[in-house]
Amino acid sequence: MAPYETDDNSIAEEAEDLRAGRRKAARYVVPVAVVGVAAATIGLVPALADSGDPDLPKISAQELVEKIAASDVQQLSGTVKITTDLGLPDFGGLGGALTGGGARSGDDGSSADPSAKLTELATGTHTLRIAADGPDRQKVSVLEDAAEYSLIHNGKDVWGYDSKSNEVFHTTADESAKKHEEAPATPKDFADDALKAVDDTTSVTVEGTAQVAGRDAYRLVIKPKDDGSTVGQITVAVDAKTGTPLKFTLTPASGGAAVVDAGFTQVSFARPAASTFDFTPPKGAKVTEEDATAPREHAEHPEAPGAGFGQGLEGLNVIGDGWDSIAAFDTGGQGMPSGSEVGGEFGGFLDSLGDKVSGKFGKGTVFKTRLINALITDDGKVYVGAVTKDALVKAADAAK
Repeated sequence: MAPYETDDNSIAEEAEDLRAGRRKAARYVVPVAVVGVAAATIGLVPALADSGDPDLPKISAQELVEKIAASDVQQLSGTVKITTDLGLPDFGGLGGALTGGGARSGDDGSSADPSAKLTELATGTHTLRIAADGPDRQKVSVLEDAAEYSLIHNGKDVWGYDSKSNEVFHTTADESAKKHEEAPATPKDFADDALKAVDDTTSVTVEGTAQVAGRDAYRLVIKPKDDGSTVGQITVAVDAKTGTPLKFTLTPASGGAAVVDAGFTQVSFARPAASTFDFTPPKGAKVTEEDATAPREHAEHPEAPGAGFGQGLEGLNVIGDGWDSIAAFDTGGQGMPSGSEVGGEFGGFLDSLGDKVSGKFGKGTVFKTRLINALITDDGKVYVGAVTKDALVKAADAAK
């Protein structure tokens, strides 16, 4: 199938329909807190290797986006493989803190709290089993070595269970929706997030076909039109029959491996057994009830790339729009200390993390991943987004 584009305004209108909540497709994941830049960027993403190139009827990009929006799949089950490679160094036990993870076992909280557990999806490769039966019953299980973490939504109850620590976290769906955001776990979750970025700065095309998890699919390709973004392209494999995204891929503008691969390796659209969503705390398990009156450590973060770093700070500002948007805020303090100020091996480690830059704004350090970059100036101002280092310096200069 030859690639071709369609009217960008029509695509943007369909994307707006998704933003406005006119989608019929059921949500597959319980609302949970996933904060920090790495987790935020998971919503943007190639995926698993194709197996075949099926011959399907020609379809326009607008028709394919409409097909996704009109998808009415409410029952499914299957296995999803997610690989995230932001190019971050291995911080070991610091990983949870850097991505906004909550308490672990032995702290005041519970290791089964989804706001702590699901941040782990922001790095590495993970295998998930998922099941959905309408808006009131979903389950996602993260498979680990000799262990498993499950998040179950059944009616008004939301349960998190960590088999490794034998800990249980319980809350209600109402409280979970009030306090938490959703953790992307299926290609549809990722695709919905990507389509929110579609506007006149975006190219949307259909480029061929693929076969994913044994099903025929179209390949929807979403690309920024300008060169200021670190996003190269997003590829979504859309099930030809149901309109359900089966695989989601984000490739960085710098090339190389995908930043995130998320795709079904097995999928069924039959209704899962009702017992799939049953849960009773195992004997001897430590059960933690969420305190509905207790404030969360992390408030809801703004809908800007990397804006989680500015939570609780006044004066958050979004510079630009579309793929080139930059979140800017003032920490009210000094910037990152230099290696010479800290001294020793840790000082050298700090210097290795970022690039020193200067401009009309003064001096600062740019910290880079394969997708998200952040400029922290010496006087404590922060500029962060899925944009190049030069774009960050330009934004900081313009703000002077």
